[in-house]
Amino acid sequence: MSVVLEQIFQVGFLAAIIRIATPLAFATLGEMFSERAGVLNLGIEGIMLLSAMTGFTATSLSGSLWLGVLAAVLTGALMGAVHALFTVALGLSQHVCGIGVTLFSSGLAYFLYRLIFGQQSVPPSIKSFETLPIPVLSDIPVLGPAVFNQFSLVYMAMAAVPLAAFVLYRTPWGLSVRMVGENPRAADSAGVGVIATRFQAVILGGALMGLAGAFLSMVQFNAFTFGLVSGRGWVAIALVVFGRWDPWRAAGAALLFAFVDALQLRMQASGLGHIPYEAFLMLPFIFTIVAMAVMSRNAVAPSALLKPFRREER
Repeated sequence: MSVVLEQIFQVGFLAAIIRIATPLAFATLGEMFSERAGVLNLGIEGIMLLSAMTGFTATSLSGSLWLGVLAAVLTGALMGAVHALFTVALGLSQHVCGIGVTLFSSGLAYFLYRLIFGQQSVPPSIKSFETLPIPVLSDIPVLGPAVFNQFSLVYMAMAAVPLAAFVLYRTPWGLSVRMVGENPRAADSAGVGVIATRFQAVILGGALMGLAGAFLSMVQFNAFTFGLVSGRGWVAIALVVFGRWDPWRAAGAALLFAFVDALQLRMQASGLGHIPYEAFLMLPFIFTIVAMAVMSRNAVAPSALLKPFRREER
């Protein structure tokens, strides 16, 4: 236990928490926007995987990291539009369509990867983003090297949380999103385009999921592997509930999950060889299940979540 505690109270541990939380923050914010508009996106796992593949491929072929990020964001937005087409425009089951998007996106990612790169004995890799220290702030003891000496996408995630809160609570569009997620009939009577607003929210959510996938393949692993996402999309859905559909709380939930995940990695490295490593791998997911079970009892979801809007029906 002393060895574990010694590793926890290190700058590297805090930096690892922030890096692990970054893709979760992007994905959770994306799912939150979609659900606040009344659309559950269970396609998040597949969207992240396909975006990670397209971002990695674009970077590998072009040599430009930012072009890869753009490709991942556009992929996520496109798959979000596909999900919105079926669930918003056609009013089909959000559960079924979301699972379909995940299966389709996952299969397409594997197919395209094999088609482009083939079956190589050594998987291809790319040169990742380099850390970007912020002058003065990065010199703060402990906190500086961990928080202000990170990658560009990490800073984007930090900025995305207050920006999402501002957009959701302080802009007319954010008010429209909340209206169509709570009472689409009233929103329609007030002149808000329910279908258009839901489309926009789901597409924005898909773009943020694309950023999460880009971070995984272009920063965290520098490569694309079939187990890249490893359930992070499903975790993000749980974190939305845990965060009660609020950007700040959702970001806090992502940090809490990242803390548990970073802790289990340190516990694996602490020399506790008599405990199977699978037991440590389970810890973050057990925490997520327990936290969601506890928080979901009092959580109030958007009233129109999972309910399709058909203007002709009253």
